[in-house]
Amino acid sequence: MRSKVNEIKISYKEKIALSKSPAIKSSADAGRLLFETWDKDTICIQESFKVLLLNNSNKIKGIYQLSTGGITGTLVDVRILFAVILKSLSVGVILSHSHPSGKLMPSEADKQLTEKIKNAAAFFDVKVLDHIIIAPDGGYYSFSDNGML
Repeated sequence: MRSKVNEIKISYKEKIALSKSPAIKSSADAGRLLFETWDKDTICIQESFKVLLLNNSNKIKGIYQLSTGGITGTLVDVRILFAVILKSLSVGVILSHSHPSGKLMPSEADKQLTEKIKNAAAFFDVKVLDHIIIAPDGGYYSFSDNGML
């Protein structure tokens, strides 16, 4: 008698050819693009966490919204984050989350989470290029620009 088990299938579909996708050349490029994708109706109400997925030329493979939380925080499940990164075969990522308060300085929890993700990414040869905090007015804070990565 044969045992029955679930089959696992992994897929990633590109709707836009990478040749037509923009490349991220600076934190300003990333901050602008990420702000454009944020829901303007909720950015000043609740925190969200997104990851910008990149290929080896820093061309955008996609943006994935990992979580939406409350006024002062959102849960980031690192296992789900890496499932998305690995499934998309991304070699670089830019982390991002919103601060509804408009305060751009990272919290201690933001710093610890970034370090945890950076350490896990190194294991998979994935580069964490930046972590950008987005404010409701479009302003941003870059961990990379501020020597925190």
